Amino acid sequence: MKNSLRLLLTALCAFISARAAELASPEQKLAALGLTLPAVPAAVANYVPAVRTGNLVFLAGQIARGADGKFIAGKVGRELTEARGADAARTCALQLIAALKAEVGDLAKVKRIVKVTGFVNCTDDFTTQPRVINGASDLFVAVFGEKGRHARVALGTSALPMGAPVEIDLIAEIEAP
Repeated sequence: MKNSLRLLLTALCAFISARAAELASPEQKLAALGLTLPAVPAAVANYVPAVRTGNLVFLAGQIARGADGKFIAGKVGRELTEARGADAARTCALQLIAALKAEVGDLAKVKRIVKVTGFVNCTDDFTTQPRVINGASDLFVAVFGEKGRHARVALGTSALPMGAPVEIDLIAEIEAP
């Protein structure tokens, strides 16, 4: 039953991704996925959410906030399952897309998601960090299509700010101004 449900969900995600790929803009793809971009929070320390240099935009790391606006907390492999960690990574990706839109104004200007770095707050024996960060990678591909495919690092760590299960940053290439 569990495997059948997982296969059904995988097929559904593939169908939705294929349908979303037919649409013209990343915003339309987000809508087709039933997603809305969250508000971009102000930086909480001495940094900026985004830095643009030439055609590259470097986005500061994001940790996932729940629907209530509070930070999601927990260690993957102890308080959170791999699947819940991947959900947090997907939330981080959505927040990164919102920050990218705030910086460039229109997501259609994104030429490529170049690099993603994902940190997973996990137990010492947890070894499937890449599957957790797939939650983010899969969303970037669903929203940006082939432009969303990226180089990536997925690392395990013993702690993250606010006890977050995941922190993710990214580098994107945009069209010349």
